[in-house]
Amino acid sequence: MNTDLHVLWVYLSASPLAGLTLTLVAYQAGLWVFERLGRRPVFNPVLIAVLLLAVTLSLTGVEYKTYFDGAQFVHFLLGPATVALAVPLYNQFSEVRQSAPALVVALLVGSAASALSAVALAWAFGASKATLLSLAPKSVTSPIAMGVSEQIGGLPSLTAVLVILTGIIAATFGTWVLNLVRVKDWRARGFGMGVAAHGIGTARALQVNEVAGAFAGLGMGLNGLATAMLLPALYHLFF
Repeated sequence: MNTDLHVLWVYLSASPLAGLTLTLVAYQAGLWVFERLGRRPVFNPVLIAVLLLAVTLSLTGVEYKTYFDGAQFVHFLLGPATVALAVPLYNQFSEVRQSAPALVVALLVGSAASALSAVALAWAFGASKATLLSLAPKSVTSPIAMGVSEQIGGLPSLTAVLVILTGIIAATFGTWVLNLVRVKDWRARGFGMGVAAHGIGTARALQVNEVAGAFAGLGMGLNGLATAMLLPALYHLFF
């Protein structure tokens, strides 16, 4: 059995399939732990998969670029997966239309708070200008965040890391925070998760409730649009 696994690993490690296989196995392992331990947010499958991949790449000496060449297919599927979020949104369209005025206010306040609170906290701890600019778009999905970061003088690679950390932290502790501040409406809970934690927060909202998932997808999309339009404009206006 061990010989078979060794032969399989030698074959996979020499081809782009290694990255794809590692990604799928790591996520399935994370999902197994998540399901077995009562679907608790602290055992977020994305967080577990990231940790498993980091340990595996470190132990095997595989460079990240080599791994990512094989994982491109999963990266490509992010686009169709994002578009598929329109399905639950369509199913909840009447709820969205009734809540439109409140959503506009929540979007503007939530988007500004997500960016300013993180930048202000990092500034208080003495972060560099490049770090502050990289941190500002951390609540929107990676492709948009990296593009915005590049436009305003941040470091796109650092922004990508901060985006993933933001999503994992919000998906892990978001439910606890929302319960603490007594936000019980599924529309508000979902929209808040989407605005604060992009796709990872939206995935968590979909696991909990369909209405929350629909509003999280809407929040993610609108926050991405608002950040891409407003953040570069505000930066060039004041700096």
